[in-house]
Amino acid sequence: MTTKGDYKTYLNQLENLLHEYLVKKAPALPENIKEVIVKFAPWAMVVIFIVTLPAVLTVFGLSALLSPFSFLLGGVTVGTNFIITLIFSGIQLVLEAMAIPGLFKRERKAWNLVYYAALVGGVQNIATFSLGSLLIGTLLSLYILFQVREYYK
Repeated sequence: MTTKGDYKTYLNQLENLLHEYLVKKAPALPENIKEVIVKFAPWAMVVIFIVTLPAVLTVFGLSALLSPFSFLLGGVTVGTNFIITLIFSGIQLVLEAMAIPGLFKRERKAWNLVYYAALVGGVQNIATFSLGSLLIGTLLSLYILFQVREYYK
């Protein structure tokens, strides 16, 4: 029988494992680069959200209309990948938007939200069999996140 706290234990174990490999065993970023990332990443996220918000809303609106056609024209695999990508991208978008105010304050809970968004992206890449995105995008995101983790308290 599983208890409610088990997923937190697994997430903590994963975080410790990633810290071991992405901070202790991987080459470290220079301190000045880390400072630049921590200082400007929240602003970059705000600008990206403002610029892409109309496009994101359009995509979510059109996807409701066009998702049945993705199954008809592309088959089950394309349609399923489209739906999976849409759902996981929405989750990532919400997590990152929730993290922005805390990133400016350098709060650890904001770092956790961005970390969870990166994990959701990794699960999306596994579910849609995007191995290149998994290895390059998710691994690079996690590497940068763990390199700057010490700045968030």
